[in-house]
Order: sequence, then C-alpha cells, then structure tokens
Amino acid sequence: MAENIFLFVPNVIGYARIILNIISFWYMPTDYVLAIFCYVTSALLDAFDGHAARALNQATKFGAMLDQLTDRAATMCLLVVLSHFYPKWMFVFQMSMTIDIVCHWLHLHSCNMIGMSSHKKIDASGNPIMHLYYTSKPVLFFMCAGNELCYSSLYVLNFTEGPSISFLFFSIGLWRLLFYICIPVAVVKSAISILHLIIASRNIAIVDVAERSKAREEQKNRLKH
Repeated sequence: MAENIFLFVPNVIGYARIILNIISFWYMPTDYVLAIFCYVTSALLDAFDGHAARALNQATKFGAMLDQLTDRAATMCLLVVLSHFYPKWMFVFQMSMTIDIVCHWLHLHSCNMIGMSSHKKIDASGNPIMHLYYTSKPVLFFMCAGNELCYSSLYVLNFTEGPSISFLFFSIGLWRLLFYICIPVAVVKSAISILHLIIASRNIAIVDVAERSKAREEQKNRLKH
C-alpha cells in the first residue's frame, strides 16, 4: 500500500501551524494577546516539524514546500497588519515582503532546477555565508527568531509598551527594547535573502547556458546528418 504523505506527522504539524496562523490573522486587528500567542506558537512548531521529519524518517518535498509557504505567508500577513498600524513605514514593509517572497521562491526553484534534494544543502565550497546559515542550527534559529521577534514586538508595541525596563536613569518598555535589539537581525536576514536571490540567479543562468549549448550542439548534429 502506498504511503499517505499527507498524514505524515511533520505535515500534520504543518496543518496545525496553518490553523494557528489563520486564527492569529483574524484577531490581529483587535486582540493582540490571542493573536501573538497563536502566531508565536505556530512559529515554535516550525522547529518541531523538522525534528519529527528526521526522527520518523518522514521528510518529504511536500513537507518542505508546506513549511516554506507557511513561513512566508505568516510573515507577509503580519507585515500587512503592520502597514495598517504604521502607514508611514508601509514602503519598508512592502520591500521586506517583496525581498522575502521573491528571494526564497527563486532559491527553491533554482534548487529544484539543479537537482538538489534540499534547499538547505549548501556546498561548503560555494558561498560560506549561505553554508553557515543553513548548516549551523544556532545561527539559523537566531536569525529566524530575531526576525520574527522584530516584527512581533513592533506589532505588540502598537497596543502596549509592556513592562518598563530600567537602566540607571533610563527606562524603556520591554516591547520597544526588543524591537530595537532585533532591528539589526531583521536587516541582516533581508541581506541574506538578497544573497539567496543572487546565488539562485547565477545557478539558473548556468542551467540556461548549459541548455542553450546543448541545443546548439543538437542542431549542429542534425545539420550534419
């Protein structure tokens, strides 16, 4: 009997993430406590589906794509809400959405074109930054968590400053402090996304050149015969 990959544990976790995100999107304009709880819980489950896939030998291309699409859609929808809360910064949020979606889509597409089994398997002889990003779990977690915390804290900041944190004679709200701390992480992650775009474009260009060269050779052989 053929396996039903749609019922694999990692994919079921993925479905739960989608449900949590939808609930979060619904309550984002009105109930920030419930919204951020569902959003953060969905983000945390992102780590568990990967562990489940490896532990149960249930890694699938469908699961990898589901995971990527859920991440991209969740961040995009949060940025839509932030554009409403902070209209003066709408262009920044629009650019963030564009960079995130376009760069990751092209990276995944290029990996499929060159026959890579996973978008995370970066050759060490290739780009060292990308290699570190995908092979070091602490680095990947820090970058992804910092990016999400940046936007999430900015979202909550629209409703409350949070408890006051004091430094000598200076005090600042918790959510504002977290936002300021995580801004550099979000900027660096966007830069890494652009690096995805550059490397993916080069890989696709290599495929194009090879295919065009092969087509010319086939045409020459046909003319000879």
